[in-house]
Amino acid sequence: MSSHHIVRDKQEPALLIANGEACQPELMGQLLEWSPVVVVLDSAIWRVLDLGIKVDVLLGDFDRALDLDTIRAQQYPLEVVHAPDQNKTDLEKGIEYLIEHGFPAVNIIWATGRRADHSLTNMTSIVRYKDQIRIVLLDDYSKIFPLVGRFEKWYEAGTTISLIPVGTVTGIATEGLLYNLHDESLRLGYRTGSSNEAARDGFVRITAGEGDLLIMECWD
Repeated sequence: MSSHHIVRDKQEPALLIANGEACQPELMGQLLEWSPVVVVLDSAIWRVLDLGIKVDVLLGDFDRALDLDTIRAQQYPLEVVHAPDQNKTDLEKGIEYLIEHGFPAVNIIWATGRRADHSLTNMTSIVRYKDQIRIVLLDDYSKIFPLVGRFEKWYEAGTTISLIPVGTVTGIATEGLLYNLHDESLRLGYRTGSSNEAARDGFVRITAGEGDLLIMECWD
């Protein structure tokens, strides 16, 4: 599996690969189809190299020693970014790298599964960047993204759509769901909008007043 890297003017979302559970090759192939810039976090590099993917940037705190000479020998050219700030996760550093370099959007994979603390942190921390870059976090069962402004998308009836607040979100209004919300609030750990679904073939619309809301398209 490889990326041909035809696109270099940031028209396509960058691909950010973390170090959680790997996704199916079909999903990886879809995300690489338009040859995005590929950023790999820290020790996930060995797993990515085994797949034969061309990597553009290796980023992390490198708290576990990496043989950078061997990695560079397999990947050229390769930008290595040492980001030692222990107050941020490697995923946050990767997103901030892309923001600083002018990328408008990013797809994130391998950010869930394995350790539960990493999964929860990765899913919830993306909301802080929602006004700076378009973020979609994907795995084999979910597509997760923060609500920004008014959301509107056509879905088939029965598509599972979960609304998960990060903290408290007020003023939520929806159309097109089986269980619609009407200027209501959700609070993480107390009331969430998990396992809702599109009521019929057609558009689902979601807005919110204050707070950070994650939209999750889910499938089994």
